[in-house]
Amino acid sequence: MSLKPGAIITEPGSSEKYETGRWRAFRPVVDAEKCTACGICWLYCPEPAIIKGKPYAIDYRYCKGCGICARECSFKAITMVEERK
Repeated sequence: MSLKPGAIITEPGSSEKYETGRWRAFRPVVDAEKCTACGICWLYCPEPAIIKGKPYAIDYRYCKGCGICARECSFKAITMVEERK
C-alpha cells in the first residue's frame, strides 16, 4: 500500500496543500467587536487557519478545532462552539 507523506515538511508552505479541518469537534468563532487584531491568535495557531484582518477570521479548511486561539486571546474575542455536521 502506498501512503501520502504526512507530518513531513516537503517544501516551504507545503502545509497549505493539505486541508485538515474535517476532523474537528469544535470550531472557533471570532467576535468582531472584541477583536483588536493584535495577532496573538495568528501567532499561536499551529496551522495556516488564521486570516489576518480586522477582525481576524478563521479558515475552516485548515482549522482542527484545537482551541489554542481561543485560549490565548487576551480579549476573549474567540469562543469555541460545537461543530455541526
